[in-house]
Amino acid sequence: MDRPSRTAVPEVGAPIEVPVMYVWPPKPFAALRWILAGWLLPWWGCFTVLAVSCWYFFTPDLASMKVLSWEWMALIWLRNAVLLTLFAAPLHWWLYTRQGQQDETKLNQKWQPKNSSRFLFKSQLKDNVFWSLVSGVTIWTLFESITFWLYANGYVPVVQWKGSELTILALGVVTVFWSPLHFYFIHRLLHWRPLYRLAHALHHKNNNPQPWSGISMHPIEHVIYFSAFALFWVIPVHPVLIVLLGFIQGISPAISHSGFQEVRLGKQLRIASGDPFHQIHHKYYEVNYGNKPVPFDKLFGSWHDGTVEAQAAFRARRSQLKQA
Repeated sequence: MDRPSRTAVPEVGAPIEVPVMYVWPPKPFAALRWILAGWLLPWWGCFTVLAVSCWYFFTPDLASMKVLSWEWMALIWLRNAVLLTLFAAPLHWWLYTRQGQQDETKLNQKWQPKNSSRFLFKSQLKDNVFWSLVSGVTIWTLFESITFWLYANGYVPVVQWKGSELTILALGVVTVFWSPLHFYFIHRLLHWRPLYRLAHALHHKNNNPQPWSGISMHPIEHVIYFSAFALFWVIPVHPVLIVLLGFIQGISPAISHSGFQEVRLGKQLRIASGDPFHQIHHKYYEVNYGNKPVPFDKLFGSWHDGTVEAQAAFRARRSQLKQA
């Protein structure tokens, strides 16, 4: 007797379209609206304000960073760990512990496993917190500290705000595009089979991610991932952008991996949260290596828009590869 086939259903958020800023002919007003409302706000705007505040009030003075010292590096580690926790922990509490909105806008209708031997301590949450704080924040802090040390010693000149306002704004644009650009290529590298088995497989244990899954990675992957800071070793910037890049790399994954397309507080407040595009990658592994703002997946044929047709095409392609 044939086993009944399950009816294919589209993924949440399907169809996922290429951002309007890449369409032709250009639609400048629609593109600007998407950049602001669909990408930068509210989260990246929040990180920008936070980066400015942290540079001036919660980061050691640049002059004190001329010598690599555990004293000031520990302060940066503590700042980063606290901020990551302030974003990831409330998200996890509301969405998973309290289940404040049940499964509304949940990207994967299944809930995370409990008492699973796949994870350290048999807990996805404890496993994710461990790798995020012990390895992730530590390596993030090391890259950030080395970058500050280079600037403090004049190996890379500091771009001062006064008189360079337009330059810094332009470098800010470079920063927000650099993160997804860097991510696409290092992510493809991490899916090279030897490196995947050695390092990236740890992150992919989270096929149903939650906020703490964002930078729950193997230390080798953390080194590759946070190498994004190396851009500022050759391109001078204002130190605020160094802090901002750290928040984009270190904190924003807690939001994109939240597992819910929106966070809903009450009847009116809805905040964009999890990324359906990246959620599909966690489900199918071999698609959606990048992020929507830099759609290299569309260019290189690995774009999965979440539709039933895309699922069928993906399975057919994978079947052909297995037969080859």
